[in-house]
Amino acid sequence: MKIYKKISLITMAAMVISCSAENTDTPAAEEMAAAPAEAMTNAIPEGAQAISLLGKTLISAPAGQKVIDDLAAAKAVYDADPMDAQNIIWYGRRTAYTGEFLRAIEIFSEGVEKFPEDSRMYRHRGHRYISTRQFDKAIADYEIAAKLIEGQEDSIEEDGAPGPAGIPVSSKHSNIWYHLGLSYYLVHDWENALKAYQTGHDLGVNDDNIVSTAHWIYMIHNRMGNPELAKAAIEHITADMNVIENFSYHNLVLFYKGEIPPEEMLNVDPNDPSGAAVAYGVANWYLYNDQPEKAYELMERFVATKSWASFGFIAAEVELMMK
Repeated sequence: MKIYKKISLITMAAMVISCSAENTDTPAAEEMAAAPAEAMTNAIPEGAQAISLLGKTLISAPAGQKVIDDLAAAKAVYDADPMDAQNIIWYGRRTAYTGEFLRAIEIFSEGVEKFPEDSRMYRHRGHRYISTRQFDKAIADYEIAAKLIEGQEDSIEEDGAPGPAGIPVSSKHSNIWYHLGLSYYLVHDWENALKAYQTGHDLGVNDDNIVSTAHWIYMIHNRMGNPELAKAAIEHITADMNVIENFSYHNLVLFYKGEIPPEEMLNVDPNDPSGAAVAYGVANWYLYNDQPEKAYELMERFVATKSWASFGFIAAEVELMMK
């Protein structure tokens, strides 16, 4: 089994800049290779939200009317009291839901300035740094957030787009650890990714949280070349768990355990975030099971879809950039 090395943040930034220079009207790679990560945002064409790790300009699809109306309502509340932390958070979250990730980052940055001890500002800004491929900044934000919640009581985080059951399935602490793990995963820092996901898993918030973190823990152990530890990490996951929303992660873990065939797993729409998660999980399974051709073929197929803000899509970009 091949063991994959982590990629440094500086190398990642240079590679992203290089790709964008080759595929868009951005500054030449040789002029930017030694530049800080902030240079990436300066290279983004007007109207776009980011440059993909493969050099493609990423533009958000037009938002639906309800999403626009929700943003207008959140902005009105914010305008009435811009010094209220909750108002800033929801203004930023609603902005992000329209696909305006860079504007959301600005709003959460305002929140950081006004409320530097509020972990939620870093938690939500970090999410949008991931969306815009600024992984080093995401790691920095989530590390701060993790320190700020030390000794604090956890609380359920309200969903911006509730699932069918209308029941929130994540908490403030679990979201911070989950996204910190993801941020490290995307730069292939397996050790730190594993620590973060294990911490989030051990919170035991609910079965949704348990299956989602177990999925990443399993993948990380395999990427580190520890298949027996990977197997042990999902022994407690069963088909009869009370999963409310994270069905894609639950099914992936059951797939890893041999209870669902790969062809059934791939009967998903990769344009949907949950479908992208499944597509990446299966492709990654091929990768660490020494079938790179299948892995990269599948990744190439679904990075051609429109779900560029989904975590599976972003993770696949990293793999294709490094192959």
